[in-house]
Amino acid sequence: MIRRFGEPVKAGQIYRRRPGVYAILLDGDAILTTHQLEPVPEYQLPGGGIDKGEHPVAALHREVMEETGWHIAPPKRLGTYRRFTHMPEYGFWAEKLCTIYLARPVLRICLPTEPGHTAVWMPARQALDLLGGEGDRAMLAQVLSKR
Repeated sequence: MIRRFGEPVKAGQIYRRRPGVYAILLDGDAILTTHQLEPVPEYQLPGGGIDKGEHPVAALHREVMEETGWHIAPPKRLGTYRRFTHMPEYGFWAEKLCTIYLARPVLRICLPTEPGHTAVWMPARQALDLLGGEGDRAMLAQVLSKR
């Protein structure tokens, strides 16, 4: 069974399954996050949806580059959680299947190309309080507890 985070499922609501990949990007005691302005300003793990026909790891590399401007070392899969939410930017309700990877940022190529995103470095322990997603915070806490 996949652990669920966030708001409860709304009875009668139709949800579209939306698989996505997200990265915990550690370099020493620091983590590279993305700050997204809309629909709600928040710090997030870089990542996003997997396009049809796209391999999850390729999607992860693409999303991290779009949201941070960084190349990453080969990622290690940590686990998956799900959350049910409205996605106003797409106009539908989604069951997000969030697969989390651990990777190290290795080379900054450019500024983020995804509109409304800013790459932000912060102490990893501070991110436990600042990341907007409960599932993201839980996955980061799991990683940090093993260090």
